[in-house]
Amino acid sequence: MLSSNYRKYRLVTVAREEHNIKRKLLHAGGWQVVKRAAKAVPFGGTAVAVVLVGSDIKNKGVMKGIANSCIDAIPVVGLVKNGVELFTGDFIADKPKRVRRIKGNGK
Repeated sequence: MLSSNYRKYRLVTVAREEHNIKRKLLHAGGWQVVKRAAKAVPFGGTAVAVVLVGSDIKNKGVMKGIANSCIDAIPVVGLVKNGVELFTGDFIADKPKRVRRIKGNGK
């Protein structure tokens, strides 16, 4: 009877050890992913700024659009600029919208 209880106890202990090892590996691997992602975050903002250059140029004009995108592409400066713009509005204003007239029969 003693040997059967020992086997049961041993199986539970082995299962807990496997669980702990899996958890530790997942925990360590998770930190590696977090560290790698944290290093890539500033460049993610730069990538978004590069993708949005076309819409900035369309909305602000060539010079103002390029200037706005350059400021956005700088990792820390772009983050601060966009955070302030959430509350105050654009630092570099959009060009005025053109009103399109629909050609009709004059009525």
